[in-house]
Amino acid sequence: MEIKVEDDNIRIDKYLSLKTELTRSKIQKLIKDKKILVNNKEVNNNYKVENGDIIKIEDIKESHEIKPSDIPIDIIYEDADLMVINKQSGLVVHPAPGNYEDTLVNALVGKVDLSDNGDRPGIVHRLDKDTSGLMLVAKNDYTHEKLSKMIQEKEVERYYIALVEGTFNHETGTIDAPIGRDPKNRERMCVTSINSKKAITHFKVLKRYSNYTLIECKLETGRTHQIRVHMKYINHPVINDPVYSNKVIDNNFGQLLHSYKIRFHHPRTNELLEFQCEPPKEFMEILEKIVS
Repeated sequence: MEIKVEDDNIRIDKYLSLKTELTRSKIQKLIKDKKILVNNKEVNNNYKVENGDIIKIEDIKESHEIKPSDIPIDIIYEDADLMVINKQSGLVVHPAPGNYEDTLVNALVGKVDLSDNGDRPGIVHRLDKDTSGLMLVAKNDYTHEKLSKMIQEKEVERYYIALVEGTFNHETGTIDAPIGRDPKNRERMCVTSINSKKAITHFKVLKRYSNYTLIECKLETGRTHQIRVHMKYINHPVINDPVYSNKVIDNNFGQLLHSYKIRFHHPRTNELLEFQCEPPKEFMEILEKIVS
């Protein structure tokens, strides 16, 4: 398992306890046993990570085989190179410490051929656990490389539907604000100029309600929690978001954020493909409940 550091001046044991589900005592033991390397070098427990460091945890990937799980997959499209799936809310995308069996990757393994991407086979981009909707999956290494490059070069268009707090006075807008880890809460992200990356979200109003607005968001970049962070930044947090909003309507469902449309040229044939899927029924039930 490899982690690229995007922070500065944090003890490695504390940093890894935030980035993984390993305890600090377990991390300290792995460091002592020389199972954790930084830039391929041994470190001690009080080493402070630097932005750009590559941390390798040697025994994680090697000691955990990815086992198939009987989790249903909603396949929207499939050919010899790729799949477009509709991920359900509540499903983690790839295995990680503390959860090696109940992920999308586990659901895919054994059912279809996947590209070789370590502990994330087939995964070229991700959705947050509680964000539902369309995702691309690569079935071979050629497609994986092509799709990853297309995403990096903004050739894959991804559109989301979100219900947010408050109403907008304008029809469209662009949020261009860098995102990095929240210095006050390392498990959250925020708009910041410190150790951050460029983040751009375009949005337009779909429908206004008395105290809420249904919007479409188009990602130009793909930062962690990007839409959720940007909406909070402009004081319109996503409804039912347990991290970035105080407006939690249903504790049994996640944020009202759904990847509803994706458009791209096929990496092998260059055919223009576009797929759409409606939000899950839970999304619509909460929407109807709070706007009725």
